Amino acid sequence: MDLRIKEICKAKGVTLQEVADRMGVNRVSLSNSINGNPTLSTLEKVANALGVEVVDLFAPSRPDFSAFIDHGGKLYRVYSIRELENLIAKLKDPAPSVPASPDVL
Repeated sequence: MDLRIKEICKAKGVTLQEVADRMGVNRVSLSNSINGNPTLSTLEKVANALGVEVVDLFAPSRPDFSAFIDHGGKLYRVYSIRELENLIAKLKDPAPSVPASPDVL
């Protein structure tokens, strides 16, 4: 996942330390988080500290279409209308759970 956090900081004239201070966290912890696998919660806090939307933190991978869907605390990303339609169908009608056989423990 390509994030634009440093690019946005530069454009806004703020340092990563200032972002960390606004979030109330240690700069090293913030850096480790954003360079690893940041949670949606972390991304929301970073976006808030920078005054941008979460989607703005991501580098565009396809200029024609890209969407982020937050559903049940899980973040999904799709790159086409077809993928979006499939995701919506999946979220509306999740696969029914198969009842376990009485022999299976």
